[in-house]
Amino acid sequence: MSMPAQALNAVSTARSTSYTKVAIAMHWSIAILIFLNVFLGFLMETFPKSNPGHDQVLFYHASFGSLIFGLAVFRLFWRSTHKPPALPSHIPSWQQTIAHVLHWVLYTLMFVVPLTGYLHRMAGGHPVSFFGMGDLPVLIGKNEPLRLLTDTLHVTLVWVLCILVVGHIGAALKHRFIDRDRVIQRMLGV
Repeated sequence: MSMPAQALNAVSTARSTSYTKVAIAMHWSIAILIFLNVFLGFLMETFPKSNPGHDQVLFYHASFGSLIFGLAVFRLFWRSTHKPPALPSHIPSWQQTIAHVLHWVLYTLMFVVPLTGYLHRMAGGHPVSFFGMGDLPVLIGKNEPLRLLTDTLHVTLVWVLCILVVGHIGAALKHRFIDRDRVIQRMLGV
């Protein structure tokens, strides 16, 4: 095989084993926003509800949650139209199954966590502003039992999300430092 043909073959192989640039950008953007929003959620809880700081942090928390939801919709659309690279064949099938289930649970949580927060705000009679550019549609009226339920669901699901993200990071680090394979590089674009 000539040198240019080898180079083209290497590029083709890299493409088939890496995520697209859009998928990589979406992954890291959503990951950063989730970390930021979890931080804002915890920060919000340090303020008494009567403190103006609480409402200001809540404003950004709800806005970033809405942004995460919107990006997750786009990300799911992108994934449905762009097949992700297969996991390397050396990974046992049970680990591949766990990885696929974990990814779909994370996708589900990227939708359900913001939705429960949105329902919580609406059930409390509070509109959700998107960074002050306009309010999201109000789909339900004030409903105290639903407000309490969605508050509990939102907080519980955030904790589940945090635990699964730690597991996801742990698995990526295992692949990088213990297995020493290229699984993590697929999402780094290298």
